[in-house]
Amino acid sequence: MKYIPQIDDYVKWNSKHTNLEGWVYFCDEQYITIETGVKPKPNCEYTTEERHKYIHTLVLCFPNQWKDLKYVYTRKNKYGKNLEDMDVFVREI
Repeated sequence: MKYIPQIDDYVKWNSKHTNLEGWVYFCDEQYITIETGVKPKPNCEYTTEERHKYIHTLVLCFPNQWKDLKYVYTRKNKYGKNLEDMDVFVREI
């Protein structure tokens, strides 16, 4: 059966052009984004209220590339600091 990515899946993307891994951050029928990194956002001197606290590094992956994705597991809690806090599990594909 063909893997269809879902938000909060952890995937490995291995092809001749790419070798990375991360969380599926956005999912659509036209593309997904894979979050490969997160870092704290520096304070901005021009805003009084910081809405976004982090900078997310995202990579686009299109449906013709999904065949190169390997599903690892899924997280229930994306706000956890480690895998135990995220309550990861393997869903049936």
